[in-house]
Amino acid sequence: MINPIRRVHSNSTGLMASDTKLNLTVIALLITTVAAATGYTNHTVGGDAGWFFDSNTNKSAVDYSSWAANRTFNLGDYLVFRTSTNQTVIQTYNETTYQSCTMDDASDTDTFQYNGGNTDFDQLLTITVPLTIEGTNYYFSDADDGVQCQRGMAFEILVNHGIGLPPSLNQPPPPPYVEPPGVDSAQSPPVTISGVSPSLNNGAVGVGAGIMLCSLLFAVAGMLMF
Repeated sequence: MINPIRRVHSNSTGLMASDTKLNLTVIALLITTVAAATGYTNHTVGGDAGWFFDSNTNKSAVDYSSWAANRTFNLGDYLVFRTSTNQTVIQTYNETTYQSCTMDDASDTDTFQYNGGNTDFDQLLTITVPLTIEGTNYYFSDADDGVQCQRGMAFEILVNHGIGLPPSLNQPPPPPYVEPPGVDSAQSPPVTISGVSPSLNNGAVGVGAGIMLCSLLFAVAGMLMF
């Protein structure tokens, strides 16, 4: 009679332990999910290797496409490029531009270059790029006439909506620039005439002048007669 009681007690303890582990796992998942849904992430491109091209091996420091494939990107996140002025950072939403590895025929509305404000060669710098457009984003380095891009300095990501853009990034775009007219193209402002139309007014002025002339002639004739 004792053994069955002990076996039942052991099974109950095991079930309670299993339930406890399950509950802790669920709680951990919920915490992770909540944390991921209430914040934004800074993604260091290439991890510890950064964004570099090895001119000795003629290839990129890491496989950036593989790096990007293992991550989730949302609106409001940042890409952090730890790099140098030997590489460039090009962001585009145009697949044709991305495939060509050059900005030569790119549009100013869908392709942008970030240089961090430093133009000296072989200088370390960090470039941060906000993710503000949902959908496919492309990145590449067009240095060395596009050779770096062709040899691995390129990747694409899919930007999800997440929780949307933060207020600091959710600003309307500036109005398009309109070039002011030059001196040669300046025009006089239109003249608006109220009341009687110009043709009728001009006719009225002509009749009045005729009456005055006739009166003057009659006066002269009268003087000559007397």
